[in-house]
Amino acid sequence: MSSAPLGEPAPAGSTNRASRSGRPDRVTVAVYAADPILRAGVVQQLRQRPEVDLLDDTDAERAQASLVVVDNVDDDVAALLHRLRHNTVTRTGLVVGTLGSGALQRVIECGVAAVLRRAEADQDRLVHLVLAIASGEGVLPGDLLGKLLSHVGSLQRSALDPRGLALSTLTTREADMLRLVSEGLDTAEIARKTAYSERTVKNVLHEITTRLQLRNRAHAVGYALRNGLI
Repeated sequence: MSSAPLGEPAPAGSTNRASRSGRPDRVTVAVYAADPILRAGVVQQLRQRPEVDLLDDTDAERAQASLVVVDNVDDDVAALLHRLRHNTVTRTGLVVGTLGSGALQRVIECGVAAVLRRAEADQDRLVHLVLAIASGEGVLPGDLLGKLLSHVGSLQRSALDPRGLALSTLTTREADMLRLVSEGLDTAEIARKTAYSERTVKNVLHEITTRLQLRNRAHAVGYALRNGLI
């Protein structure tokens, strides 16, 4: 991501104001993006809509909805999402280019209320996202919702039967990382692909080899393939 700092919202030259016609107040929105082109595109789309009141950087902390517009979720993006999560005034939506299965779990943990893929981010969908966020709703593309439900189900099963996550089972995250190992990716490449830190990748792979009593990553991949785990 380029020049403008990620934590700086899009300047829009506007402040929150009540409707003069008696209609409900417009939803106040702050847009965050490191890439000025991404920022300008989203701001331009939202600026045209009467339902939305874009805030400039001095008022961004008061926004009902914060939109974070990125190519992918890395450590800088996660840090911004964590910061926004602690602002009780705003709820956060993510407009993202690519979002792997590991990154989905990460953004949910960061308190993101709604996700929209950039390729689908036309004006109507952006406004729908903003209004949903402001009204307390969650929005996820259907395939991402399915992945999230599968992950929640996995957590519930392991909570009910902790031993069920023993020798013969991998979590979704573990399976994803082993699959990437099997494709020849190293630790740094897996970290970029899954949006986890390199330290987390090393810890997860170490946990697999320790739990399954295997010698190394290659042994773990072979075990997982033989048992149909990846």
